Amino acid sequence: MFNLGMSELVLILVIALVVFGPGKLPEVGKAIGRGISEFKGAMNAETKEEKEAKESSPAKESKL
Repeated sequence: MFNLGMSELVLILVIALVVFGPGKLPEVGKAIGRGISEFKGAMNAETKEEKEAKESSPAKESKL
């Protein structure tokens, strides 16, 4: 996706460590993980609602 190699990832982690410090880094990781999890949950709920809407609309038209 972003085409990052191992050296780029190490550089990003070192910069994050310098900016946030070793104490805050786990908290930042947890916050990012929670945000991604909530985003995935919202996307799954939205697609589930769309599927249910598509399934129910043809059924109603055929009964009429």
